[in-house]
Amino acid sequence: MSNQLALGLDFGTESVRAVLVDLSGDERAAASMNYPHGQITKTLPGSDQALEPLFAFQHPGDWIASSAQAVRSAMQQAGATADDIVGIGVDFTSCTMLPALRDGTPLCMADGFADRPMAWPKLWKHHGAQKQTDRINEVARQRKEAWLDRYGGIVGLEWFFPKIYETLERDQAVYDAAEVWVEGGDWLVWQLVGGEADDLPRSTCQAGYKAMWSAEDGYPSRDFLAAVDARLADVAETKMPGRMVAPGQQAGGLCAAMAEAFGLREGTPVSAAIIDAHAGVPGVGAGDAGALVMVMGTSSCHMLNAVEQKAAPGVAGIVRDGILPGYYGYETGQAAVGDAFDWIRRMLGVDDFAKLDEAAAAIEPGSDGVTCVDWFNGCRTPLMDGALRGGYTGLSLHHGPAHVYRATLEASAYGVRWIVELLREHGVPVDRFVATGGLPHHNPLLVQIYADVLGAPIEIPNTTQGPALGAAILGAIAAGPDATGFADSAVAVAAMTARITGEHARIVQPDMARHADYETHYTRYRRTAAMLQRDTEG
Repeated sequence: MSNQLALGLDFGTESVRAVLVDLSGDERAAASMNYPHGQITKTLPGSDQALEPLFAFQHPGDWIASSAQAVRSAMQQAGATADDIVGIGVDFTSCTMLPALRDGTPLCMADGFADRPMAWPKLWKHHGAQKQTDRINEVARQRKEAWLDRYGGIVGLEWFFPKIYETLERDQAVYDAAEVWVEGGDWLVWQLVGGEADDLPRSTCQAGYKAMWSAEDGYPSRDFLAAVDARLADVAETKMPGRMVAPGQQAGGLCAAMAEAFGLREGTPVSAAIIDAHAGVPGVGAGDAGALVMVMGTSSCHMLNAVEQKAAPGVAGIVRDGILPGYYGYETGQAAVGDAFDWIRRMLGVDDFAKLDEAAAAIEPGSDGVTCVDWFNGCRTPLMDGALRGGYTGLSLHHGPAHVYRATLEASAYGVRWIVELLREHGVPVDRFVATGGLPHHNPLLVQIYADVLGAPIEIPNTTQGPALGAAILGAIAAGPDATGFADSAVAVAAMTARITGEHARIVQPDMARHADYETHYTRYRRTAAMLQRDTEG
Protein backbone atom coordinates (compact mmCIF):
# COMPACT_ATOMS: atom_id res chain seq x y z
CA MET A 1 0.00 0.00 0.00
CA SER A 2 2.87 2.40 0.74
CA ASN A 3 3.90 2.41 -2.92
CA GLN A 4 0.40 3.23 -4.14
CA LEU A 5 0.08 6.91 -5.01
CA ALA A 6 -2.76 9.12 -6.18
CA LEU A 7 -2.02 12.02 -8.51
CA GLY A 8 -3.85 15.31 -8.08
CA LEU A 9 -3.71 17.98 -10.80
CA ASP A 10 -4.69 21.42 -9.50
CA PHE A 11 -5.21 23.90 -12.37
CA GLY A 12 -5.07 27.53 -11.27
CA THR A 13 -5.15 30.90 -12.97
CA GLU A 14 -1.39 31.20 -13.53
CA SER A 15 -0.03 27.69 -13.08
CA VAL A 16 -0.78 24.01 -12.51
CA ARG A 17 0.31 21.97 -9.51
CA ALA A 18 0.86 18.21 -9.50
CA VAL A 19 0.83 16.46 -6.12
CA LEU A 20 1.52 12.81 -5.35
CA VAL A 21 -0.11 11.48 -2.19
CA ASP A 22 -0.01 7.97 -0.80
CA LEU A 23 -3.16 6.25 0.42
CA SER A 24 -2.45 7.18 4.04
CA GLY A 25 -2.31 10.86 3.13
CA ASP A 26 1.43 11.46 3.05
CA GLU A 27 2.43 13.95 0.38
CA ARG A 28 5.33 12.34 -1.45
CA ALA A 29 6.04 15.09 -3.97
CA ALA A 30 4.65 18.26 -5.48
CA ALA A 31 5.64 20.38 -8.45
CA SER A 32 4.19 23.53 -10.01
CA MET A 33 4.61 24.84 -13.54
CA ASN A 34 3.59 28.25 -14.82
CA TYR A 35 1.61 28.51 -18.02
CA PRO A 36 3.90 29.92 -20.76
CA HIS A 37 1.17 32.33 -21.91
CA GLY A 38 -0.13 33.07 -18.41
CA GLN A 39 -3.38 35.01 -18.43
CA ILE A 40 -4.10 36.39 -21.89
CA THR A 41 -5.52 39.83 -21.10
CA LYS A 42 -3.60 42.32 -23.26
CA THR A 43 -3.22 40.79 -26.74
CA LEU A 44 -3.77 37.39 -28.30
CA PRO A 45 -0.64 35.29 -28.92
CA GLY A 46 1.05 36.49 -32.12
CA SER A 47 -1.07 39.65 -32.27
CA ASP A 48 -0.50 43.26 -31.26
CA GLN A 49 -4.20 44.17 -31.29
CA ALA A 50 -5.33 45.20 -27.81
CA LEU A 51 -8.04 43.15 -26.14
CA GLU A 52 -10.98 44.74 -24.36
CA PRO A 53 -10.34 45.46 -20.65
CA LEU A 54 -12.83 42.86 -19.35
CA PHE A 55 -11.44 40.01 -21.47
CA ALA A 56 -9.38 37.19 -19.96
CA PHE A 57 -8.31 34.10 -21.91
CA GLN A 58 -5.92 31.16 -21.59
CA HIS A 59 -4.03 28.95 -24.03
CA PRO A 60 -5.29 25.34 -23.93
CA GLY A 61 -1.91 24.07 -25.07
CA ASP A 62 -0.49 25.41 -21.80
CA TRP A 63 -2.80 23.16 -19.77
CA ILE A 64 -1.40 20.00 -21.33
CA ALA A 65 2.25 21.02 -21.62
CA SER A 66 2.56 22.51 -18.14
CA SER A 67 0.73 19.68 -16.37
CA ALA A 68 2.87 17.07 -18.18
CA GLN A 69 6.02 18.85 -17.00
CA ALA A 70 4.70 19.14 -13.44
CA VAL A 71 3.81 15.43 -13.33
CA ARG A 72 7.21 14.33 -14.61
CA SER A 73 8.92 16.58 -12.05
CA ALA A 74 6.80 15.24 -9.18
CA MET A 75 7.37 11.64 -10.28
CA GLN A 76 11.12 12.23 -10.30
CA GLN A 77 11.04 13.83 -6.84
CA ALA A 78 9.10 10.89 -5.41
CA GLY A 79 11.17 8.25 -7.19
CA ALA A 80 7.85 6.86 -8.39
CA THR A 81 7.15 4.64 -11.36
CA ALA A 82 4.10 4.70 -13.59
CA ASP A 83 2.82 1.52 -11.95
CA ASP A 84 2.70 3.28 -8.57
CA ILE A 85 -0.09 5.64 -9.70
CA VAL A 86 -3.52 4.18 -8.90
CA GLY A 87 -5.64 7.11 -10.08
CA ILE A 88 -5.65 10.70 -11.31
CA GLY A 89 -7.89 13.54 -10.14
CA VAL A 90 -8.32 16.98 -11.72
CA ASP A 91 -9.55 20.25 -10.24
CA PHE A 92 -9.93 23.30 -12.44
CA THR A 93 -10.95 26.96 -12.30
CA SER A 94 -14.58 27.45 -13.31
CA CYS A 95 -16.29 28.66 -15.29
CA THR A 96 -13.31 28.49 -17.66
CA MET A 97 -14.67 27.23 -20.97
CA LEU A 98 -13.89 26.95 -24.64
CA PRO A 99 -15.28 26.16 -28.08
CA ALA A 100 -13.80 23.09 -29.77
CA LEU A 101 -14.21 20.83 -32.77
CA ARG A 102 -15.67 17.36 -32.34
CA ASP A 103 -12.19 15.82 -32.43
CA GLY A 104 -11.24 17.91 -29.35
CA THR A 105 -9.20 20.56 -31.19
CA PRO A 106 -9.71 23.93 -29.45
CA LEU A 107 -11.15 26.32 -32.00
CA CYS A 108 -8.39 28.85 -31.32
CA MET A 109 -5.90 26.26 -32.58
CA ALA A 110 -7.88 25.47 -35.74
CA ASP A 111 -7.03 27.09 -39.06
CA GLY A 112 -8.37 30.60 -39.43
CA PHE A 113 -9.41 31.26 -35.82
CA ALA A 114 -6.25 32.19 -33.91
CA ASP A 115 -6.89 35.92 -34.36
CA ARG A 116 -10.52 35.84 -33.17
CA PRO A 117 -10.85 36.49 -29.41
CA MET A 118 -14.12 34.56 -29.02
CA ALA A 119 -12.39 31.39 -30.26
CA TRP A 120 -10.11 31.30 -27.21
CA PRO A 121 -10.87 29.73 -23.81
CA LYS A 122 -12.60 32.30 -21.61
CA LEU A 123 -10.99 32.27 -18.16
CA TRP A 124 -13.28 32.22 -15.13
CA LYS A 125 -12.59 35.93 -14.58
CA HIS A 126 -13.57 36.93 -18.13
CA HIS A 127 -16.30 39.54 -17.64
CA GLY A 128 -17.29 40.38 -21.21
CA ALA A 129 -20.81 38.93 -21.04
CA GLN A 130 -22.66 41.41 -18.81
CA LYS A 131 -25.32 42.30 -21.39
CA GLN A 132 -25.92 38.63 -22.15
CA THR A 133 -26.11 37.74 -18.46
CA ASP A 134 -28.70 40.45 -17.89
CA ARG A 135 -30.80 39.10 -20.75
CA ILE A 136 -30.63 35.51 -19.45
CA ASN A 137 -31.68 36.63 -15.96
CA GLU A 138 -34.49 38.82 -17.32
CA VAL A 139 -36.00 35.97 -19.34
CA ALA A 140 -35.56 33.43 -16.53
CA ARG A 141 -37.42 35.68 -14.09
CA GLN A 142 -40.18 36.49 -16.56
CA ARG A 143 -40.72 32.78 -17.22
CA LYS A 144 -40.34 31.90 -13.52
CA GLU A 145 -37.85 29.17 -14.39
CA ALA A 146 -37.86 26.63 -11.57
CA TRP A 147 -34.10 26.09 -11.73
CA LEU A 148 -33.51 29.69 -10.59
CA ASP A 149 -34.27 28.60 -7.01
CA ARG A 150 -31.15 26.43 -7.00
CA TYR A 151 -28.99 29.51 -7.63
CA GLY A 152 -30.47 32.09 -5.31
CA GLY A 153 -32.51 33.58 -8.15
CA ILE A 154 -29.64 34.75 -10.34
CA VAL A 155 -27.31 33.50 -13.08
CA GLY A 156 -23.71 34.67 -12.65
CA LEU A 157 -21.69 36.77 -15.06
CA GLU A 158 -18.88 34.20 -15.18
CA TRP A 159 -21.09 31.20 -16.01
CA PHE A 160 -21.34 28.90 -19.01
CA PHE A 161 -24.37 30.06 -21.01
CA PRO A 162 -23.60 33.81 -20.73
CA LYS A 163 -20.19 33.14 -22.28
CA ILE A 164 -21.72 31.09 -25.10
CA TYR A 165 -24.27 33.83 -25.75
CA GLU A 166 -21.53 36.47 -25.73
CA THR A 167 -19.75 34.57 -28.49
CA LEU A 168 -22.94 34.34 -30.53
CA GLU A 169 -23.51 38.08 -30.33
CA ARG A 170 -19.92 39.20 -30.78
CA ASP A 171 -18.71 36.76 -33.45
CA GLN A 172 -21.35 34.47 -34.92
CA ALA A 173 -18.76 32.88 -37.24
CA VAL A 174 -16.99 31.49 -34.16
CA TYR A 175 -20.28 30.34 -32.67
CA ASP A 176 -21.25 28.60 -35.90
CA ALA A 177 -17.85 26.91 -36.20
CA ALA A 178 -17.90 25.65 -32.60
CA GLU A 179 -18.98 22.02 -32.59
CA VAL A 180 -18.50 21.48 -28.84
CA TRP A 181 -18.79 23.91 -25.94
CA VAL A 182 -16.94 22.52 -22.95
CA GLU A 183 -15.54 23.51 -19.54
CA GLY A 184 -11.76 23.65 -19.38
CA GLY A 185 -11.66 20.93 -16.74
CA ASP A 186 -13.87 18.66 -18.82
CA TRP A 187 -11.79 19.33 -21.93
CA LEU A 188 -8.63 18.39 -20.01
CA VAL A 189 -10.16 15.13 -18.76
CA TRP A 190 -11.46 14.44 -22.28
CA GLN A 191 -7.93 14.75 -23.61
CA LEU A 192 -6.59 12.49 -20.86
CA VAL A 193 -9.03 9.66 -21.55
CA GLY A 194 -9.61 10.18 -25.28
CA GLY A 195 -12.73 9.12 -27.08
CA GLU A 196 -15.42 10.62 -29.28
CA ALA A 197 -17.25 13.84 -28.51
CA ASP A 198 -20.46 11.97 -27.75
CA ASP A 199 -18.59 10.15 -24.97
CA LEU A 200 -17.03 13.34 -23.53
CA PRO A 201 -17.08 13.07 -19.69
CA ARG A 202 -18.77 16.19 -18.33
CA SER A 203 -18.47 16.89 -14.62
CA THR A 204 -21.70 17.09 -12.68
CA CYS A 205 -19.92 19.66 -10.50
CA GLN A 206 -19.04 22.06 -13.28
CA ALA A 207 -22.30 21.56 -15.17
CA GLY A 208 -24.41 21.81 -12.03
CA TYR A 209 -22.89 24.96 -10.57
CA LYS A 210 -22.03 26.86 -13.75
CA ALA A 211 -24.36 25.63 -16.51
CA MET A 212 -27.69 25.31 -14.63
CA TRP A 213 -27.77 21.53 -15.14
CA SER A 214 -29.49 19.14 -12.76
CA ALA A 215 -29.70 15.37 -12.65
CA GLU A 216 -33.48 15.63 -12.64
CA ASP A 217 -34.05 18.12 -15.47
CA GLY A 218 -30.80 18.42 -17.43
CA TYR A 219 -29.87 21.81 -18.90
CA PRO A 220 -32.32 24.70 -19.28
CA SER A 221 -35.00 23.84 -21.79
CA ARG A 222 -34.98 24.49 -25.51
CA ASP A 223 -37.97 26.82 -25.00
CA PHE A 224 -36.08 28.91 -22.46
CA LEU A 225 -32.98 29.18 -24.65
CA ALA A 226 -35.12 30.14 -27.65
CA ALA A 227 -36.80 32.84 -25.56
CA VAL A 228 -33.39 34.29 -24.75
CA ASP A 229 -32.38 34.23 -28.44
CA ALA A 230 -33.86 32.05 -31.17
CA ARG A 231 -30.36 31.23 -32.40
CA LEU A 232 -29.55 29.58 -29.04
CA ALA A 233 -32.50 27.19 -29.10
CA ASP A 234 -30.55 24.05 -30.05
CA VAL A 235 -27.20 24.82 -28.41
CA ALA A 236 -27.52 22.28 -25.59
CA GLU A 237 -28.78 19.58 -27.94
CA THR A 238 -26.29 20.10 -30.77
CA LYS A 239 -23.15 21.69 -29.28
CA MET A 240 -22.92 20.15 -25.81
CA PRO A 241 -22.48 16.40 -26.33
CA GLY A 242 -21.21 14.01 -23.68
CA ARG A 243 -22.16 12.07 -20.57
CA MET A 244 -22.42 13.25 -16.97
CA VAL A 245 -19.90 11.88 -14.48
CA ALA A 246 -19.61 12.84 -10.80
CA PRO A 247 -16.27 13.82 -9.24
CA GLY A 248 -14.76 10.61 -7.85
CA GLN A 249 -16.38 8.50 -10.53
CA GLN A 250 -14.12 7.16 -13.24
CA ALA A 251 -14.28 9.16 -16.47
CA GLY A 252 -12.09 6.61 -18.26
CA GLY A 253 -8.56 5.29 -18.42
CA LEU A 254 -5.54 7.34 -19.47
CA CYS A 255 -5.18 7.10 -23.24
CA ALA A 256 -1.93 6.04 -24.93
CA ALA A 257 -0.96 9.50 -26.23
CA MET A 258 -1.37 11.18 -22.84
CA ALA A 259 0.32 8.28 -21.04
CA GLU A 260 3.37 8.88 -23.20
CA ALA A 261 3.25 12.66 -22.71
CA PHE A 262 2.95 12.40 -18.92
CA GLY A 263 5.18 9.38 -18.37
CA LEU A 264 2.31 7.39 -16.87
CA ARG A 265 0.68 4.02 -17.46
CA GLU A 266 -1.95 3.70 -20.15
CA GLY A 267 -5.31 2.84 -18.62
CA THR A 268 -4.67 4.59 -15.28
CA PRO A 269 -8.14 5.57 -13.94
CA VAL A 270 -9.03 9.26 -14.27
CA SER A 271 -11.74 10.93 -12.19
CA ALA A 272 -14.22 13.40 -13.60
CA ALA A 273 -13.12 16.99 -13.00
CA ILE A 274 -14.19 19.16 -10.09
CA ILE A 275 -14.19 22.94 -9.54
CA ASP A 276 -11.01 23.94 -7.71
CA ALA A 277 -12.69 25.38 -4.60
CA HIS A 278 -15.02 22.39 -4.36
CA ALA A 279 -12.04 20.03 -4.36
CA GLY A 280 -11.19 21.57 -1.02
CA VAL A 281 -14.13 19.75 0.60
CA PRO A 282 -12.62 16.24 0.41
CA GLY A 283 -9.21 17.87 0.70
CA VAL A 284 -9.91 18.99 4.27
CA GLY A 285 -11.53 15.76 5.41
CA ALA A 286 -15.21 16.56 4.86
CA GLY A 287 -16.24 13.25 3.36
CA ASP A 288 -19.81 13.03 4.62
CA ALA A 289 -22.84 15.24 5.23
CA GLY A 290 -23.15 18.18 7.60
CA ALA A 291 -19.71 19.83 7.54
CA LEU A 292 -19.69 23.44 6.34
CA VAL A 293 -16.32 23.96 4.67
CA MET A 294 -15.42 27.65 4.60
CA VAL A 295 -12.79 28.39 1.95
CA MET A 296 -11.66 31.80 3.15
CA GLY A 297 -9.59 34.11 0.99
CA THR A 298 -10.25 37.32 -0.93
CA SER A 299 -13.87 36.20 -0.89
CA SER A 300 -15.33 33.13 0.79
CA CYS A 301 -16.99 30.06 -0.67
CA HIS A 302 -18.85 27.84 1.80
CA MET A 303 -19.69 24.30 0.74
CA LEU A 304 -21.70 21.56 2.37
CA ASN A 305 -22.76 18.01 1.51
CA ALA A 306 -26.28 16.94 2.44
CA VAL A 307 -28.39 13.86 1.85
CA GLU A 308 -31.46 15.81 0.68
CA GLN A 309 -32.21 18.72 -1.59
CA LYS A 310 -33.92 21.57 0.24
CA ALA A 311 -34.61 24.91 -1.44
CA ALA A 312 -33.04 27.77 0.50
CA PRO A 313 -33.03 31.40 -0.66
CA GLY A 314 -29.67 32.83 -1.57
CA VAL A 315 -27.90 29.51 -2.01
CA ALA A 316 -25.55 29.78 -5.00
CA GLY A 317 -26.06 26.22 -6.17
CA ILE A 318 -27.61 22.92 -5.06
CA VAL A 319 -26.30 20.05 -7.17
CA ARG A 320 -26.75 16.29 -6.84
CA ASP A 321 -23.30 14.65 -7.06
CA GLY A 322 -21.92 18.18 -7.22
CA ILE A 323 -18.99 17.62 -4.85
CA LEU A 324 -18.95 13.92 -3.92
CA PRO A 325 -20.97 11.01 -5.29
CA GLY A 326 -24.20 10.34 -3.47
CA TYR A 327 -24.68 13.78 -1.89
CA TYR A 328 -26.32 17.06 -2.75
CA GLY A 329 -23.61 19.72 -2.76
CA TYR A 330 -24.64 23.16 -1.47
CA GLU A 331 -22.64 26.30 -2.21
CA THR A 332 -22.98 29.68 -0.52
CA GLY A 333 -20.59 32.59 -0.42
CA GLN A 334 -19.52 36.02 0.79
CA ALA A 335 -18.40 38.50 -1.85
CA ALA A 336 -15.87 40.46 0.21
CA VAL A 337 -13.72 38.93 2.96
CA GLY A 338 -9.93 39.20 2.76
CA ASP A 339 -10.17 42.01 0.24
CA ALA A 340 -12.46 43.93 2.61
CA PHE A 341 -9.96 43.55 5.46
CA ASP A 342 -7.12 44.76 3.23
CA TRP A 343 -9.23 47.64 1.96
CA ILE A 344 -9.97 48.87 5.47
CA ARG A 345 -6.29 48.47 6.45
CA ARG A 346 -5.30 50.72 3.54
CA MET A 347 -8.11 53.19 4.24
CA LEU A 348 -6.96 53.45 7.85
CA GLY A 349 -3.35 54.03 6.79
CA VAL A 350 -1.96 51.06 8.74
CA ASP A 351 1.16 49.33 7.41
CA ASP A 352 0.41 45.75 8.43
CA PHE A 353 -2.29 43.57 9.92
CA ALA A 354 -0.28 42.61 13.02
CA LYS A 355 -0.78 46.06 14.53
CA LEU A 356 -4.49 46.05 13.78
CA ASP A 357 -4.98 42.51 15.07
CA GLU A 358 -3.24 43.28 18.36
CA ALA A 359 -5.29 46.40 18.97
CA ALA A 360 -8.57 44.84 17.81
CA ALA A 361 -8.08 41.80 20.05
CA ALA A 362 -8.15 44.07 23.09
CA ILE A 363 -11.65 45.37 22.23
CA GLU A 364 -14.72 43.62 23.62
CA PRO A 365 -17.35 41.99 21.38
CA GLY A 366 -19.47 44.55 19.56
CA SER A 367 -16.54 46.91 18.83
CA ASP A 368 -17.77 49.45 21.37
CA GLY A 369 -20.98 50.08 19.45
CA VAL A 370 -19.53 50.16 15.91
CA THR A 371 -21.49 47.96 13.53
CA CYS A 372 -20.35 47.08 10.02
CA VAL A 373 -22.29 45.53 7.14
CA ASP A 374 -19.57 44.30 4.79
CA TRP A 375 -21.39 44.46 1.44
CA PHE A 376 -18.47 46.29 -0.15
CA ASN A 377 -18.69 44.06 -3.23
CA GLY A 378 -22.41 43.37 -3.01
CA CYS A 379 -24.01 40.46 -1.15
CA ARG A 380 -23.93 36.85 -2.32
CA THR A 381 -25.66 34.64 0.23
CA PRO A 382 -28.31 35.20 1.38
CA LEU A 383 -29.54 38.16 -0.70
CA MET A 384 -27.74 37.52 -4.03
CA ASP A 385 -27.65 41.20 -4.91
CA GLY A 386 -24.47 42.69 -6.32
CA ALA A 387 -25.91 46.20 -6.14
CA LEU A 388 -26.05 46.24 -2.32
CA ARG A 389 -23.48 48.39 -0.56
CA GLY A 390 -22.05 48.21 2.94
CA GLY A 391 -21.53 50.73 5.68
CA TYR A 392 -20.72 51.49 9.33
CA THR A 393 -22.97 52.78 12.08
CA GLY A 394 -22.36 53.82 15.68
CA LEU A 395 -19.13 55.72 15.04
CA SER A 396 -18.09 58.55 17.36
CA LEU A 397 -14.99 60.69 17.82
CA HIS A 398 -13.49 58.38 20.44
CA HIS A 399 -13.37 55.38 18.12
CA GLY A 400 -10.10 54.49 16.43
CA PRO A 401 -8.85 52.28 13.59
CA ALA A 402 -9.01 49.12 15.71
CA HIS A 403 -12.75 49.58 16.34
CA VAL A 404 -13.47 49.93 12.63
CA TYR A 405 -11.27 46.94 11.80
CA ARG A 406 -12.76 44.69 14.47
CA ALA A 407 -16.27 45.68 13.36
CA THR A 408 -15.33 44.54 9.84
CA LEU A 409 -14.13 41.16 11.14
CA GLU A 410 -17.32 40.79 13.16
CA ALA A 411 -19.45 41.63 10.11
CA SER A 412 -17.84 38.75 8.24
CA ALA A 413 -18.66 36.39 11.11
CA TYR A 414 -22.24 37.68 11.31
CA GLY A 415 -22.60 36.97 7.59
CA VAL A 416 -21.60 33.34 8.13
CA ARG A 417 -24.04 33.00 11.03
CA TRP A 418 -26.83 34.40 8.83
CA ILE A 419 -25.99 31.79 6.17
CA VAL A 420 -25.99 28.96 8.73
CA GLU A 421 -29.33 30.07 10.17
CA LEU A 422 -30.77 30.22 6.65
CA LEU A 423 -29.68 26.67 5.86
CA ARG A 424 -30.94 25.25 9.14
CA GLU A 425 -34.28 27.07 8.89
CA HIS A 426 -34.84 25.36 5.53
CA GLY A 427 -33.99 21.88 6.75
CA VAL A 428 -30.33 21.64 5.74
CA PRO A 429 -28.26 20.25 8.65
CA VAL A 430 -25.02 22.06 9.56
CA ASP A 431 -23.23 20.02 12.19
CA ARG A 432 -19.64 21.24 12.21
CA PHE A 433 -17.37 23.91 10.77
CA VAL A 434 -14.08 23.57 8.88
CA ALA A 435 -12.02 26.58 7.79
CA THR A 436 -9.41 26.46 5.07
CA GLY A 437 -7.63 28.79 2.65
CA GLY A 438 -5.10 31.47 3.46
CA LEU A 439 -6.99 33.52 6.06
CA PRO A 440 -7.53 30.88 8.78
CA HIS A 441 -3.80 30.20 8.91
CA HIS A 442 -2.78 33.85 9.04
CA ASN A 443 -5.51 35.55 11.07
CA PRO A 444 -6.28 33.68 14.33
CA LEU A 445 -8.33 36.62 15.66
CA LEU A 446 -10.77 36.29 12.74
CA VAL A 447 -11.31 32.58 13.34
CA GLN A 448 -11.82 33.15 17.07
CA ILE A 449 -14.47 35.77 16.33
CA TYR A 450 -16.17 33.33 13.92
CA ALA A 451 -16.20 30.64 16.64
CA ASP A 452 -17.54 33.07 19.26
CA VAL A 453 -20.30 34.38 16.96
CA LEU A 454 -21.32 30.86 15.88
CA GLY A 455 -20.99 29.39 19.36
CA ALA A 456 -19.26 26.35 17.85
CA PRO A 457 -15.72 25.02 17.43
CA ILE A 458 -13.96 25.53 14.10
CA GLU A 459 -11.48 22.98 12.75
CA ILE A 460 -8.48 24.22 10.76
CA PRO A 461 -6.81 21.27 9.00
CA ASN A 462 -3.04 21.32 8.84
CA THR A 463 -2.81 22.08 5.14
CA THR A 464 -2.94 24.99 2.73
CA GLN A 465 -3.22 22.65 -0.27
CA GLY A 466 -6.78 21.42 0.19
CA PRO A 467 -7.81 21.50 -3.51
CA ALA A 468 -4.72 19.62 -4.74
CA LEU A 469 -5.11 16.98 -2.03
CA GLY A 470 -8.83 16.80 -2.78
CA ALA A 471 -8.09 16.15 -6.46
CA ALA A 472 -5.70 13.33 -5.49
CA ILE A 473 -8.36 11.81 -3.21
CA LEU A 474 -10.87 11.86 -6.07
CA GLY A 475 -8.30 10.07 -8.21
CA ALA A 476 -8.02 7.37 -5.55
CA ILE A 477 -11.81 7.08 -5.29
CA ALA A 478 -12.04 6.72 -9.07
CA ALA A 479 -9.53 3.84 -8.95
CA GLY A 480 -12.10 1.81 -7.01
CA PRO A 481 -12.00 -0.40 -3.92
CA ASP A 482 -10.13 -3.24 -5.62
CA ALA A 483 -7.17 -0.94 -6.24
CA THR A 484 -7.22 1.02 -2.98
CA GLY A 485 -9.17 -0.94 -0.39
CA PHE A 486 -11.44 2.05 0.23
CA ALA A 487 -15.04 0.89 0.45
CA ASP A 488 -16.52 4.29 -0.43
CA SER A 489 -15.69 7.97 -0.76
CA ALA A 490 -16.12 8.71 2.97
CA VAL A 491 -13.56 6.03 3.86
CA ALA A 492 -11.12 7.35 1.26
CA VAL A 493 -11.47 10.93 2.48
CA ALA A 494 -10.99 9.93 6.13
CA ALA A 495 -7.91 7.81 5.38
CA MET A 496 -6.18 10.29 3.11
CA THR A 497 -6.76 13.32 5.37
CA ALA A 498 -5.95 11.61 8.69
CA ARG A 499 -2.57 13.38 8.86
CA ILE A 500 -4.09 16.88 8.62
CA THR A 501 -7.31 16.46 10.62
CA GLY A 502 -8.20 15.27 14.12
CA GLU A 503 -5.23 15.65 16.47
CA HIS A 504 -3.20 17.22 13.65
CA ALA A 505 -5.68 20.05 13.11
CA ARG A 506 -6.04 23.22 15.14
CA ILE A 507 -9.41 23.45 16.88
CA VAL A 508 -10.59 26.94 17.77
CA GLN A 509 -13.06 26.66 20.65
CA PRO A 510 -15.73 29.32 21.21
CA ASP A 511 -15.80 31.52 24.28
CA MET A 512 -19.42 30.94 25.28
CA ALA A 513 -19.56 34.09 27.43
CA ARG A 514 -18.59 36.11 24.38
CA HIS A 515 -21.07 34.14 22.31
CA ALA A 516 -23.80 35.31 24.68
CA ASP A 517 -22.57 38.90 24.32
CA TYR A 518 -22.74 38.60 20.55
CA GLU A 519 -26.48 37.88 20.56
CA THR A 520 -27.32 41.56 20.97
CA HIS A 521 -24.66 42.70 18.51
CA TYR A 522 -25.80 40.18 15.88
CA THR A 523 -29.37 41.45 16.21
CA ARG A 524 -28.11 45.01 15.66
CA TYR A 525 -26.20 43.84 12.58
CA ARG A 526 -29.35 42.28 11.09
CA ARG A 527 -31.32 45.49 11.71
CA THR A 528 -28.59 47.55 10.05
CA ALA A 529 -28.44 45.17 7.10
CA ALA A 530 -32.22 45.46 6.63
CA MET A 531 -31.95 49.24 6.67
CA LEU A 532 -29.21 49.25 4.02
CA GLN A 533 -31.20 46.83 1.89
CA ARG A 534 -34.27 49.11 2.04
CA ASP A 535 -32.13 52.13 1.13
CA THR A 536 -30.77 50.35 -1.94
CA GLU A 537 -34.19 49.14 -3.08
CA GLY A 538 -35.74 52.55 -2.45
